[in-house]
Amino acid sequence: MTVPALSAAKWLAQKSGWQLTNLQLQKILYLAHMFYLGRRHGEPLVTGHFEAWDYGPVHPELYHRAKVFGASPVRNIFHGTEDLDEGAERDILDEAYASLGHLGPGQLVNATHRPKGAWWQHYKPKTRSIVIPNEDILQEYEALNDSE
Repeated sequence: MTVPALSAAKWLAQKSGWQLTNLQLQKILYLAHMFYLGRRHGEPLVTGHFEAWDYGPVHPELYHRAKVFGASPVRNIFHGTEDLDEGAERDILDEAYASLGHLGPGQLVNATHRPKGAWWQHYKPKTRSIVIPNEDILQEYEALNDSE
């Protein structure tokens, strides 16, 4: 089941004790979305879409909600955002946070900037609003799993 992106981001931020920056939230959410697409045969984790921005994949709705914090940890700006129920969506977010939550911004940027990956295919410097199609994110997941 696809969940609201802000609900997923709220879950990740809470798990971190409100220590993740907007950039870290973006990258962990994107990678969780990629894992979910791959494991659920193309079913998206979150609503909306990701775009190819200078520092990697960005979910615009989350970015605009959290940008006020700059490079500082995002505090609870999710008032009125529904909580996630238990289920596969929360499980994949927990797994992504456990694997990636300790990584710094630079490491997370590197993880989403793979040559020939979905972001790389759509990125144009200093350009926003270029959607990264879920099909391309799924192809990157499949390529990564084929190479293991």
